[in-house]
Amino acid sequence: MTDIAIIGGGIAGVSAAYWLALHPSAPSVTVLEAEATLAHHTTGRSAAQLIPNLGAEPLRPLTVASVPFFRQPPDGFAEHPLVSSRAVITVAPPGEEASLDEQLRAARRVDPGATEVEYSEAVGLFPALRREAFGRGMLEPSGDDIDVAALHQAFTVGARRAGATVERAWRLAAAELSSGSGSSGSGDHPRWNLIAEDGRTLSAATVVNTAGAWGDVVAGICGLPGVDLEPRRRTAFMTPSGVTGSAEWPMVVDVAHRWYVKPDGPQLLCSPADQTPSAPCDAKPEELDVALAIERINEATTLGIRTVASAWAGLRTFAPDESMVIGPDPGMPGFVWCVGQGGTGIQTAPAAGRLLADLTLDGAPSAFFDGVTLDLAALTPHRLVGR
Repeated sequence: MTDIAIIGGGIAGVSAAYWLALHPSAPSVTVLEAEATLAHHTTGRSAAQLIPNLGAEPLRPLTVASVPFFRQPPDGFAEHPLVSSRAVITVAPPGEEASLDEQLRAARRVDPGATEVEYSEAVGLFPALRREAFGRGMLEPSGDDIDVAALHQAFTVGARRAGATVERAWRLAAAELSSGSGSSGSGDHPRWNLIAEDGRTLSAATVVNTAGAWGDVVAGICGLPGVDLEPRRRTAFMTPSGVTGSAEWPMVVDVAHRWYVKPDGPQLLCSPADQTPSAPCDAKPEELDVALAIERINEATTLGIRTVASAWAGLRTFAPDESMVIGPDPGMPGFVWCVGQGGTGIQTAPAAGRLLADLTLDGAPSAFFDGVTLDLAALTPHRLVGR
């Protein structure tokens, strides 16, 4: 028996567990992960870059609220720094210069230091950039590399220290609401009876859906309509850099999101920035997508990529309006959503986990969000009631 069962052990699940377990009301919290290892799917396949100007606009304040946590986490939260500076350059090729204006305006709303750069400055920071591929550019100096493994581990360890438990290989097969005595002894109230594929059961007062691409699947098992989530495949691969000093270069992104390159030690993390609709699955890279990324990157840079050291794919999941769905379901007592991060799940995790705990246990954002303007109407599932 538990007060709160969290379905999914990726970054959304463990960050929610951390903040829920730390709440003054001290609820019992159990994370249920379908796979044998945590963070097997999207969390473990992230580009690991914090970009304030990323995702739908209602999501960006969650990144802003997360930055102080990343740069100065609570005492004892992590043994080593969670982030290190890595600027981002967005490049608009000739003929697409006008498309940079909108992105620059949006970037400055969350990062006042965002500025337009000339080719001479851009190539000084990223020497492999071809002149003929550059029409205009934007520099976002406040980007960061994120140590995703360390972040996920810190949330997991922190949640356990606060009393949460984690169950692996616990794949939800069925769920039903029934009346039962609450752990607080306050009398009968509806509880969820959760049943795993292997027959294990767990009784919970509240279910938190952090199942990523499987978010609508979990909702369906619990008897709720989905929120029309769309998982989209994103391909990435590593290639040797072969250029001395490239580890210090910024990340470079095409203005139309047709490719990006991010230094990663002696290698380069590359992607065609694809968004191919997919069913929930253990995503695999397509050779054509890798080849397309190599062609596009070689056209825009002098990197001359010829070899691929490793390749993978993950699923980035979107709601219809591409904003997150976070908070209690208005039509189903004891069911809470935290899905649809749309590629921002790592960089918003500290704030999204806190907001979920606040909305679930207190009904409103806490002082964690002082100074940050949240558009709750564009984040909570209430906007999708008519789905």
